[in-house]
Amino acid sequence: MTQTRRNFLKIGAALMGGSALLSVTGTPALANTKLTGVSYLPPSYKALSYGSAGFVERLNASDAVTVDYYDSAKLLKADEQLPALRAGTIDFMFHTTSYITRSVPILGITGLPGVIEALYENPDRLKKGSPLFNLINEQLAKEDLYMVSMMGNVLQPEYIWSNAKSPIRSLADIKGKKVRVVSFEGTKIIENFGGASVRIPSSELYLGLQRGTVDAAVANISTIIGRSLQEQLHQVYKLPVTGFGIGLFVTPKRWNAMDADTKAAFESAAEWFDANGAKQANDVIYKDEYWPTVEQAGIEIIEPSPEDITALDKAAQGVRATWIDEVGKDLGERAIALATGQAN
Repeated sequence: MTQTRRNFLKIGAALMGGSALLSVTGTPALANTKLTGVSYLPPSYKALSYGSAGFVERLNASDAVTVDYYDSAKLLKADEQLPALRAGTIDFMFHTTSYITRSVPILGITGLPGVIEALYENPDRLKKGSPLFNLINEQLAKEDLYMVSMMGNVLQPEYIWSNAKSPIRSLADIKGKKVRVVSFEGTKIIENFGGASVRIPSSELYLGLQRGTVDAAVANISTIIGRSLQEQLHQVYKLPVTGFGIGLFVTPKRWNAMDADTKAAFESAAEWFDANGAKQANDVIYKDEYWPTVEQAGIEIIEPSPEDITALDKAAQGVRATWIDEVGKDLGERAIALATGQAN
């Protein structure tokens, strides 16, 4: 039975995760375990959906599992995914960390300025089973979450992309600009340098740039290409403002309830996701396809000056201090030390 979003939301709370153990009619599943998963990302985000699509394909190919998977927010909007997972109405979700750091603060480690580059350049620090990965999961367990993988690493940092009327070629140019930004960490940096942060969905960003609702965007290159924003942009200032990873999440209750065959199939697909998700995006798709597309579109690529890097580092100290206060001193400092290679 194919769910519609309306019917799903209507019956979801009552099922409480039962889709994995029962059919929607309440009768026992006959052949294998059915798992319902979601992502709000559309396939046009080729680099971001490569890993999730590969995971679902491998999980669905197992003899133990049948997957009912909905991308592009067909079943749940981005803001609905986390509550639905915790309620048990879905079994797993893919989610960008930048969208949920206010709800799950420990995931802010993937977007901290001054930390994001260190993670991006050292993928082993976030691979499945690493000390930082395990530390994050220790905290997530207290928040009724288990991260099976974060696709092996964070993605390339988010830079500042601007249009011809309001170019941003330095930190000084941010002042007075309306900048679309998602993460709390990125918002703090933009506001620190006098910009006005605007939060709008990526689906509305093309028109937002066209109509002047925003002058610029802090974005990963996947958002630029996935939404054809290169048609509205003229500069990219490659200042590593923030970043994100894509986590594969379940709840501990759902994870522990999986039978041995289901869990083995899930783990096997997750191992592939961890080894290939971020690697394919960062090392292949971005390098060989996306950045050449940006160059062909005539977008000016600007490297940050040493002075701006120093200014960013200074501003980042305040953002990191706020995050440490939020998650706790020992946990925050330990996570940053692991992310930056100062601990192991």
